[in-house]
Amino acid sequence: MPGAIGLGHFLLLSLVIFSLGMVCVLTRRNAIGILMGIELILNSANINYLAFAFYGGGKYDGQIFAIFVIMLAAAEAVIGLAVVLAIYQNFKTIDVDATETLSG
Repeated sequence: MPGAIGLGHFLLLSLVIFSLGMVCVLTRRNAIGILMGIELILNSANINYLAFAFYGGGKYDGQIFAIFVIMLAAAEAVIGLAVVLAIYQNFKTIDVDATETLSG
């Protein structure tokens, strides 16, 4: 059926979201912006898992992995925000360049 959404469309969408996440992680100095970029990268992996599960025979493996990644992202967000709060309490900023004094 021409014009139908196929696996290639999902892979392209995942690539775009992954690229946006990588740009966000590599260019941001704000710690919350970096965390948001990591979330975009994890969500692009979820799109791939679900697309391959759907087009690869309809098994539930991809959905299970996607749920696992969502749980991992939630834990990452909690730990990341705790680190951001600790950085803010010590340096009064969430700029990651301000943490250079932590290095030896």
